[in-house]
Amino acid sequence: MVRSLRSLSSLVPSLAVLGLLAGCGRTETRPISLDDLSRRALTFALVDIDALENPDAAGSHRFTVTLAQAEDGCTSLVDGVTATFNGQPMELEPGGISGEGGREVCVETRAWFDFDPEAWDSEPIEDARVFLQSGDGSRSLSLIVLGAKAKRHFTFQGSGSGATLRQGQTYTYRWEPVEEVPGPFTVTLLREGGQASATLQTNQDEGSVSFTLPQATPVATHLLTLKGTVAGQVLECEGVASCEGSLFHSTDFEVAVVP
Repeated sequence: MVRSLRSLSSLVPSLAVLGLLAGCGRTETRPISLDDLSRRALTFALVDIDALENPDAAGSHRFTVTLAQAEDGCTSLVDGVTATFNGQPMELEPGGISGEGGREVCVETRAWFDFDPEAWDSEPIEDARVFLQSGDGSRSLSLIVLGAKAKRHFTFQGSGSGATLRQGQTYTYRWEPVEEVPGPFTVTLLREGGQASATLQTNQDEGSVSFTLPQATPVATHLLTLKGTVAGQVLECEGVASCEGSLFHSTDFEVAVVP
């Protein structure tokens, strides 16, 4: 098994959007209802990390929505509001002043759903449907993202399993679902016992990424990591001023590099 010192945050720099904490300089929290969110921006993020080390790390398979704080103070959702993801309950953090870490910070309102990657892998692709509803059912907020409920993969394209890579050879992997075309891919290689990953040069053709293994790559066991991000396509955004976000996936492969 390849061991590394990478943390979850180093895998996903964009994870910062999932738990934004901003010092707000206030000592009071103003309660708000869903009606008060009509001028706020909503950000969503799906994180789908298939890691060989710490595969069950918190947040590795999570869909999160975050609501921007007000510019004139710190707010918290009133009691009774619930959030669901495709009909299943989400964890809801109402926001407000938090004293964690020895200083006051203003926590943004957010809700998240930790999904079972094996279950998603066996289920059909669906739109992600997030709903926040007031306690009396009279007010709601909704977000629908096209095809976001899907287990993503990088699949080796070629003969064999891809468990052995040869110096100087070119290899190709395909992002799935094939209907999606991610932004630029990132491919890194970390030698067993190494301290830093090497980023490989890549070529992208739609949802496929190719790279040539450098001739000087040490003969050893390595951790090959492929990462990609897709912009989420919003089908519905109701109750807030705007909705935008992304869908991130990474996969670790243990590979043997040979001459």
